[in-house]
Amino acid sequence: MNDIRMAGGATEQNIVVGNYFDKYGSRNPIVKRLMQGFHDDLQALVQLAAPADIHEVGCGEGYWVLRWTREGRQARGSDFSETVVGIAKANARQLNVDDEIFSQRSIYDLTPDMDGADLVVCCEVLEHLEHPGLAVQVLKRLVKRNLIVSVPREPIWRILNMARGKYWRALGNTPGHLQHWSRSGIHGLLAEHFEIVEVRTPLPWTMVLCRARP
Repeated sequence: MNDIRMAGGATEQNIVVGNYFDKYGSRNPIVKRLMQGFHDDLQALVQLAAPADIHEVGCGEGYWVLRWTREGRQARGSDFSETVVGIAKANARQLNVDDEIFSQRSIYDLTPDMDGADLVVCCEVLEHLEHPGLAVQVLKRLVKRNLIVSVPREPIWRILNMARGKYWRALGNTPGHLQHWSRSGIHGLLAEHFEIVEVRTPLPWTMVLCRARP
């Protein structure tokens, strides 16, 4: 899975799309350790959710949808970017997976009938949005049972960027990040709409498993 193509800082409508750098395929030992923590916690929460199907909203180049599909799970993904969905489809074909599991859809346009799923996953998305509160309301309508959200944990995220010499002029802010949450901040936003089941903190992220309220 480390050989799939990434967007690498591509922009669309003046917005950075996909992954700014290939964090999944990085050989940097620190990045590899951080990504292993993210991987382990996300997979643990998916296992805990035990979903009948998964819709990853903001799927980017399709890394996780393709991983779950190859594990035998019923998974699909959507992203607002035509560019990045094209990359996801190409990655699917490279792995002999049906590229129709990916679709170009804005998070704000998703509907329960077409896009609802037992488990909705929205990782590394909300920090890119101008209206994250509205996006969470959309996610609430899509979720049949569980939701997993992850966001960079601030200010740790920016501190670590600056420690590795990146984005100094932006005080460590990764290009495309419009929102910044502490652990308590993202917990509070999600708790307005969901029951919080479990919170994990793989450095430097906050990852939350939520359950739809009756």
